[in-house]
Amino acid sequence: MSIKVGVIGAGAWGTALAHLMATKGEDVTIWAYEQEVADDINNVHENRIYLPDAELPENLHGTSELQKALEGKELILSVVPSHVVRPVLTQAAKYLPHGVPIVSASKGIENDTLMTMSEVLEDVLPMVYHPMLAFLSGPSFAREVVKMQPTAVSVASRFEKVAQAVQQMMSSIYFRVYSSNDVAGVELGGALKNVIAIASGAAAGLGLGTNTSAALITRGLAEITRLAVKRGANPLTLSGLSGMGDLVLTCTGPLSRNRTVGEKLGKGMKLDDIIHDMKQVAEGVKTAKSVHNLAAKQGVEMPISEMVYRILYENKPAQDALVELMSRSLKPEVYV
Repeated sequence: MSIKVGVIGAGAWGTALAHLMATKGEDVTIWAYEQEVADDINNVHENRIYLPDAELPENLHGTSELQKALEGKELILSVVPSHVVRPVLTQAAKYLPHGVPIVSASKGIENDTLMTMSEVLEDVLPMVYHPMLAFLSGPSFAREVVKMQPTAVSVASRFEKVAQAVQQMMSSIYFRVYSSNDVAGVELGGALKNVIAIASGAAAGLGLGTNTSAALITRGLAEITRLAVKRGANPLTLSGLSGMGDLVLTCTGPLSRNRTVGEKLGKGMKLDDIIHDMKQVAEGVKTAKSVHNLAAKQGVEMPISEMVYRILYENKPAQDALVELMSRSLKPEVYV
């Protein structure tokens, strides 16, 4: 018997997750901010703005009304860009059903509050919803998911039964979900890797090769882990799907928006021009500012993330940032 699923956010990732649930035979309604996107989904069964050329099942319905997307649903997926999670979920709260899993698939850290998405949701949603919150992350490009290519991700909840329920609801023959109780690790791995991906793209834009890419990924993981552990994460989580897995994907995959931003920066383009040409958000641009402030607040050394911040917000040339990184004082590979 099918379940009723509500998806908040019709960008590429929201559409891909809606497609996943619909191909499982569920009755899916997706909320789109733009009426034209909702109309496209209903009339031509495609999201031509955010995920063109992907055929969507007829049991996937679009709407621009949150009430229609949420009321009476048995599973809620929140997939809006991290910087609008607060206003959108504040508005959605009045329509959310009680006692059903609410899965956040947004990756980022708020600029002003330095809150992760779990902290934002707990801030804006009444306490009755808090036990049902879960957080999805892992190496998963939207376009490959809609092509039904084998994908593995993690879902974390502070309540094991909630994570396991989501695991059962979302897993399919091509989409394998692992459960976790490490919300901090899964969230921070998913958010912070976007910043390192910008650095990896910048190196590619400078014409550098796989030696540099491997160094950035490995040392990037080291600094992500330092901050995540400081925030209560299990370091083993960061060696898994939502840590190393997502980091490798986003730093090397040609579909990565964050890597693309970095590559264009490495080639000398200005950030404003890059963003102007993009239809969708590259989360790492905003997250870099949050990481800069959060690392300072927590007293955690994050040199790669710091250089990305300077490239993005202080107009530091990527070549100069690379030289500065390589000229830092020498130290052991593993240190606290």
